[in-house]
Amino acid sequence: MNNKDGYLGLHLCADARIGGLIGLLVGDALGVPFEFKTPNLLPPRDQIEMTPPTGFRRSHAGVPVGTWSDDGAQALCLFASLLERGCFSLTDFADRLVRWLDDGYLAVDGDVFDCGIQTAKALSKLRGGASAQNSGGASEWENGNGSLMRVLPLALWHTGPDDALVRDAHLQSLPTHAHPRSLVACAFYCLTARGYLQKLADPWTSADQRLEEIYRAWPDQRERNGFLIELDVLRDFKKTDQPRGTGYVLDTIWSVQKALEESSFEKVARTAILFGNDTDTTCAVAAGLAGVRFGMSEIPVRWLAQLKGFEIAEPLIARISAIR
Repeated sequence: MNNKDGYLGLHLCADARIGGLIGLLVGDALGVPFEFKTPNLLPPRDQIEMTPPTGFRRSHAGVPVGTWSDDGAQALCLFASLLERGCFSLTDFADRLVRWLDDGYLAVDGDVFDCGIQTAKALSKLRGGASAQNSGGASEWENGNGSLMRVLPLALWHTGPDDALVRDAHLQSLPTHAHPRSLVACAFYCLTARGYLQKLADPWTSADQRLEEIYRAWPDQRERNGFLIELDVLRDFKKTDQPRGTGYVLDTIWSVQKALEESSFEKVARTAILFGNDTDTTCAVAAGLAGVRFGMSEIPVRWLAQLKGFEIAEPLIARISAIR
């Protein structure tokens, strides 16, 4: 089965979790050609496609159209670890991230053509023998979106209570992004994704309220205070800054929320890209939620037809329906 037939065969699948996973991969691949461009350098909205318009100088020009980048590959590393281990294993997940960077594990054509500076630095520490608990950047200036971009599969797989989901969201961030701000952002996003899976009227407000409840009951007082402070920082960003699609984890969160105000998968994805800058990640994070919200049937067929890597994703997709 080729890529086109494989993805199109899933098009009418009703499982929102498959919509989320494929949505993330589509969003990542859609955003790759536009990465690093400021909004004024992007094509008009109706020309945001897997294949950009003639004359547009696409980023990663040597990469085939429809290829997911580090976002999709790391998300698949997380999903594969969860499925094969039956629980979140920090060591196993960290090992897979190193395999991705070193060997092209779960990358399309085994080609690793994009890796954030912070992530590369952390994975170098892991390769050198550092523990996964201590390899990630822990300063306030190391709050890129590299752990947020990959965390959606955790929310799609997890069947435990909200507080357990939050703890695992924190843990999956640690190998590369260990500052509490990144941990809180990943937890907030996972609860938002769970809200979309549960078809809540306002998943964002629900996630905010539920996360505060979980943090107020957190057993370690020092961690509790730190998480509550960072939850307020996350909230305050929305009040004082405009979404700009940058690589800063909080900007990504609120750029994605703005994009999710749109009324279709296609509109969400295009809006995410039109912020410019870190287009592949903003679109991957937004389109993952849009895939949950709107379902596989609303992902444009032309984008699915151009998405590469079905032979990589299919074994994982096939196991989603067994998760209860």
